[in-house]
Parts: sequence; C-alpha cells; structure tokens
Amino acid sequence: MYLTQVYSVYCSCLSINRSLHVDSPPMVPGQSFSYVHGASSVSLLGQTVGQSLQAAADRWPHREALVFVQDGVRKTFSQFQEDVDQAAAGLLALGLKRGDRLGVWGPNTYHWILFQFATAKAGIILVSINPAYQLKELEFTLGKVQCKAVVCPTQFKTQRFCDTLRQICPEMDTAESGVFRSSRLPDLRMVIVTDSRQTGTVHVEDVMQAGSRQHHQELQDLQTKLSFDDPINIQFTSGTTGSPKGATLSHHNIVNNAYFVGLRLGFNWKVTCVPVPLYHCIGSVIGGMCMALHGITLVFPSAGYDSRANLEAIQNERCNFLYGTPTMYIDMLGQPDLHNYDLSSVESGFTGGSLCPPEVMRKLRTDMNVKDMIVSYGTTENSPAAFVGYPRDNEELKTETVGCILNHAEAKVVDVSSGEVVPLGDPGELLIRAYSVMLEYWDDPDKTSEAIAKDRWYRTGDIASLDRFGYCRIVGRIKDMIIRGGENIYPAEIEKFLHTHPNVQEAQVRTIPTYRRPRCLYSLPVLSTSLSPQVQKIKLREEMEKKLGL
Repeated sequence: MYLTQVYSVYCSCLSINRSLHVDSPPMVPGQSFSYVHGASSVSLLGQTVGQSLQAAADRWPHREALVFVQDGVRKTFSQFQEDVDQAAAGLLALGLKRGDRLGVWGPNTYHWILFQFATAKAGIILVSINPAYQLKELEFTLGKVQCKAVVCPTQFKTQRFCDTLRQICPEMDTAESGVFRSSRLPDLRMVIVTDSRQTGTVHVEDVMQAGSRQHHQELQDLQTKLSFDDPINIQFTSGTTGSPKGATLSHHNIVNNAYFVGLRLGFNWKVTCVPVPLYHCIGSVIGGMCMALHGITLVFPSAGYDSRANLEAIQNERCNFLYGTPTMYIDMLGQPDLHNYDLSSVESGFTGGSLCPPEVMRKLRTDMNVKDMIVSYGTTENSPAAFVGYPRDNEELKTETVGCILNHAEAKVVDVSSGEVVPLGDPGELLIRAYSVMLEYWDDPDKTSEAIAKDRWYRTGDIASLDRFGYCRIVGRIKDMIIRGGENIYPAEIEKFLHTHPNVQEAQVRTIPTYRRPRCLYSLPVLSTSLSPQVQKIKLREEMEKKLGL
C-alpha cells in the first residue's frame, strides 16, 4: 500500500491494484508540524526515456499509442518506436551527438512528440520552446542553451517560424546543404522543417532517411552508455521578472514523475484526450511519458487549442479520460451545442494550473460525464507534479486542495521570514524535496542556488498549508500576499469568494505595486489561455498596470 506520513500520522491512500481507497484514514495523535512524506512500497524506476518506450512497444506492440486527429496520424506503439529509432539515427547521421541541444518550436503535431522521444533515445537534450515566442524570446532561448538544431513547421496561424529564424540567421538563405553557421547564434547549425521544404533547411523526411545501418548500430550501442541521471529536457519558465530560466530535467525526473502520477490516476489502458500543449510539462510528461509508461492512448484533437475539436475528438475517439486546465474546461462547458455531443465514454479527468471552482466541477459531472476530476499541483522545476488527488476524493478535497503528496516526495511549509517549519495548518512557503526536483537552471548557478537549498529543498514561492492527511491548500504567491491592518490576505481567498457569484466563471486576483487600497474591479469577457495551459497571469498583471498607469 502507498502510505502518506505526516510525522507520526499515517493514512492508507490507495492499494497498488487501485481496488481500495480509505476516505477517513486512521490517525495517530501527536503531529504538530507542517511536514509530509509520501512513503511508498513501490520503488522508483531506474530507466531512461528510451528504455521506457521500448518496454511499452514490446508489451503493447499493436495498441494505438498516438492519434493526431487534425493531421490524420495514427501510430501503434511498435510503429511509433520504429519512427523514433529512425529519427534518432537520422539525428546522429546529421552530426548531432549526446549532450547536444535540439529545440522543438511549434504546436501539437506528431513531429513534436516524435522528436521528444528521438532526442532522448540519442542522448540529445530536448529544449521545449513556447510556440508563441517572438524573435527576442526565441533568440535568447536558443543562445542561452546553445541549441545546435531547431525543429519547427514553416508557420502556424499567424506565427511564421521559418521567417523569424531567417531574421536571426540570414545565413540560412545561402545554406544549400541545409547546414549553416550563424553569426548571432554561433552554435546553431540547422533548421529541420516538418511541413513544406524551404531553402536553407533540412526537411524532416531527410532526417528520417539519413540514418544508415552504422548509425542504427551506434544508436543501439549508445543505450548502454546513457544514464538515467543525464539531463534530457530543458523547459523554460516564464518567471515574473528578468529572462526565462531553463529548468533542466533528467530521465529520472520525468520517468518517475509520470510513473507515479499514472499510478495515482489509476491508469491502465485509457484513451486520453490531450488539448494541453506539448511544450508544457503537462503535455510532454503527464501526457507523453504516461503514454510510454502506462500504455495509454493519447488523442490530440488539434494543433492549437480548439474547444469544438476537443468535443469532437472525445465523441469520435471514445475518450474516457481528459486533460485540461479549469479555463479549458470552462471553455468547453460554455459551447452552446455541448448537448449535441455524445460524451458518454468519459469517466475521469485531470486538471492543474489553478484551483477548479466547485460549480465547474459540478457542471463537468452533469454536462460532460466527468465522474471523477483529479486535481494536482506542481511546477516545471518539479517535473512537474508534487501533489495529486485521488479519483474518489470528496468534493471538498477536489475544490479546496490541490491533492495529496506524491509518492517518494517530501513537502514542508516554512515561515517566510525565519525559514522555520510552521505548525500544521498554518500558511507559509511551500518547499519540495524529491527525485523530481530539477537538476538546475541551465547555466545559471545563482538562480539555481536561490531556488534549491544545499539540502535539496526547492523553494516554490507559493504560500500553502498542509493538513494532517498530507493534502495541500495553495493560497497565493509570496509576491502577491497583501498585508492590510497587520493581517495577511491571499489572492486565493478573494478568488474563492468571487467564485460564489453565479455570473463569475473564473476569477484571477493579482496584486499591483501601490500602497493604495483596492479601488477598482475590472470585468473581462474571457481570460485567454493563448497557447499556454493556464491563464497568463503575468500578462494579466502587466495589462492592468498599464491600464491603471502604474
């Protein structure tokens, strides 16, 4: 059985075969401090991403692994494994080697997840690039991690990927072989295009055909040399100030996080609708890695977020599990013809990014057949999940908390000023220590040491509290805490109150840099998610500051 320990308090949570759930666990009196440990009888996995996929292909060769509805792509585990080997051998043939960085910049397409696994198989570090990045953000990202290659489509909607890259690297125009040297990005050598052939680039089909028998043998030999502690993915976090930071994750980080999240979710063979972006950890880890470790089928409705495409995919592919953020679910629930879709196959869902309002939970159950919505909390630096709920948690736990501590993870809540552990139930800064904590911020030792203490506790910057069963309540960010009349006021408390109004679909409360009392309330028709899986809180704050002239 998995056990969650709060000092001397234990609660039975879920058996390995997921047949038992104890809603009111026995308690041992005496606990008083905000510390929790997700003890487990299930061991951590000591394997790489490539080994995980190979095991899945051996076990479920003919089961569908991936469905990209918009592009008409369907792949079984064995077909996907074959494509991954071809792409990995092709990358070696093009001169990339273990430890090199390759950026994937684009929306949700088959080639995104193909190169996620192909880079891992070849020991190349994947750099997940936000498809909404503009020229300056892209140039900073590629330069920071010294990318050797970029994979992207020619364009998607208004984003012209190749044209932007040509502005940074005009040398592409004269690169007849597709290999160039850039004066502004001296490490970048090639751009791999996934759709139409473009001058100065390498087409993805050429990559797939480039690997010879020698390169395939080199790839196989490499598997015995790769370590599960090797860095394998760099995910850039937006941050509120300064340039984005590259959270560097290892095989061990993402393999085990996906493994234990999947066990918590009760995954066996599930057909899972994935509208969240692959460049984000939820898409690539809770999506892609759960596919490889638990044999689930991932259904991607469209390249960019589209509520109607999601509903059609759920209906036509008979999806029984959903991924999304509260904003995405609110958008789907708001479709005027929702009742016309057959959603009877749906059983459960997974949400993260922010708390899901109770009314949304109820509507998901009544209008979309989501019997069990499972909540979570995490950060990119935690690969990403640290707390995940159980399918049978009651409504209070699903709407008031972000779930229970994950297996093999520790959490504590400390006083913001003193750093001392606070009494159980009191708010303070949430710290996480686990196998899932990132290796570092790429090439940024100062920011790394600010985030991760010498004893490996990661400072989340979130204000939270823990209860006696290991469930966590998030009440705000440290920088958003309001002090009024000597009392601490947290945005989550105000958001919770606003959610009680029947005309409020979603509320986001943010502080602004002023000593004045709150004097204005703005109502927006929609809180856009853009290409991100959650509301763009930083952009929201910037917009309000500009409107208020601050």
